[in-house]
Amino acid sequence: MVGTGCGGSDGVAGGKSRFDDIYDRPDPRAYFRRLAPLEYEIPHHAQPVFRQVATERAALDDGRPHTPAVLDVCCSYGINAALLNHDVTLAEMCERYTSSACQAMSRAELARQDKEFYAERRRPDAVPVFGLDVAAPAVHYAIEVGLLDAAFTDDLEQGSPSPRLSRALAEVGLITLTGGGSYITARTFTELLDGVSRPVWVSAFVLRTVSYHPFVRTLAAHGLRTTVDVSRTYPQRLFTDERERQYAIAAVRALGGDPAGREEAGRFHTLHYESRPDWERRDRCLAEGL
Repeated sequence: MVGTGCGGSDGVAGGKSRFDDIYDRPDPRAYFRRLAPLEYEIPHHAQPVFRQVATERAALDDGRPHTPAVLDVCCSYGINAALLNHDVTLAEMCERYTSSACQAMSRAELARQDKEFYAERRRPDAVPVFGLDVAAPAVHYAIEVGLLDAAFTDDLEQGSPSPRLSRALAEVGLITLTGGGSYITARTFTELLDGVSRPVWVSAFVLRTVSYHPFVRTLAAHGLRTTVDVSRTYPQRLFTDERERQYAIAAVRALGGDPAGREEAGRFHTLHYESRPDWERRDRCLAEGL
């Protein structure tokens, strides 16, 4: 995954500001300090959706003995995992990591306290969560404090899954994504889906400035049917400046969307795509001998 927004210095990619350096820090404090003023909120909107989808997927009997794992793509510091498996909100996490108390801690002290903080808030319905991101410091922190059960830094835009990731994919039943669609291509999904062995669902929040159609085609090629309600959008964050706002407005219009009241009002917005096995198509093909 080249430039997942998870790993350099600020720059511009296709008109969208980049925050690569905040994903290459030893802990998430810089991440929250940078994004808090921009009112970054998409993980908050994804939290109830991912919990519901994970519950539904776990209830599906796929003949395997263990609860299917969630694979969070472009996971950074394990934010989605924290929100999925713990009684905590994004606002509480933001307040925690931007507080003067946390800012004064050493990295080791913060990690010790974070491990206790999340352990005390672990939900009884927690599910295994794996993380995938090229930003090694971020995923290592998430592992250290107990947010991720396993983490991988494989760059699937450039190569195939490592043996270790390949073994983990056998347990994956749900793939989640919030924002990474701006930085990865359908190749990453191809590499992942080629390696799974359980029925896999995909739940993705993707900026309206990005075409998800290549992903949908890849998902369809792996037997997944994708649905989306284009009338409902989820805000991601404020624009960094007018240049970024104009880029987003033009990109949304180029894809046939209407930026009025959304991007024109000053924020990136996402759509939620849900992909699940197309059982009807499979049964029809089996009946027809295809």
